Amino acid sequence: MIKNILFDMGSTLIRFEPETFIRLAGVEDPADRNALLWEVYRSAEWVALDRGAITEDQAEAAMCRRLPERLHPVAGRLIRHWDRPLLTVEGMEELVAELRDLGYELYLWTNAGPRHHEYWPRFPVARFFPEERIFRSSDWLLLKPEREFYEKALATQGLDPRECLFIDDSPPNAESAIRCGIDTIIFRGDAASCRRALRDRGIPVKKSAKNRPDRESRRSGRFSFRCIIQTAFSPRPAPRR
Repeated sequence: MIKNILFDMGSTLIRFEPETFIRLAGVEDPADRNALLWEVYRSAEWVALDRGAITEDQAEAAMCRRLPERLHPVAGRLIRHWDRPLLTVEGMEELVAELRDLGYELYLWTNAGPRHHEYWPRFPVARFFPEERIFRSSDWLLLKPEREFYEKALATQGLDPRECLFIDDSPPNAESAIRCGIDTIIFRGDAASCRRALRDRGIPVKKSAKNRPDRESRRSGRFSFRCIIQTAFSPRPAPRR
């Protein structure tokens, strides 16, 4: 019986969209956009950051050696401020809240660098995942889809794989979880299809959220935010933390 729902973060709970981040940085030239895409977000250094093997300063220095000098300031912002604005996957905060209210235990298993400790709490959905329920790649020098990631996460959090359901947008990540005995849903980019997959497994979520407030929101009379716009690339009246 499924008791624990394990969520991926990027492109599952939040939108991780390098092309969008580069556009918001004000880069207009297509060649410059392509260079930043490959030398920052699709580089070996970005993977090493997620593993926790290098620092952001080290990653930036290596990336900038391959980029023209005029793009160095932009590269630094893309490394350190990609999370501004905060973009969430529509409907997933409501789905997470509903699963919590149904009594399921929620966990976050993510490939993320050390700065995850700083930006993650600013996402509204983060409130459902206390620190002890987070297994962060850079804390353990491990990455999905390595088998060791899943084995260590299960052991550290005291979970029985037969009681877990893993939701991730990456087929390689899902395949590795299955090899470890964990049932898996491949996230297709929308909450509606995820709800259908959950219902197919006997998890009684509603067919749609219909603007359903979570428990804390009902108490306070506030509804959950779907997206907080907070940009580091354009002037704003006051910084928001």
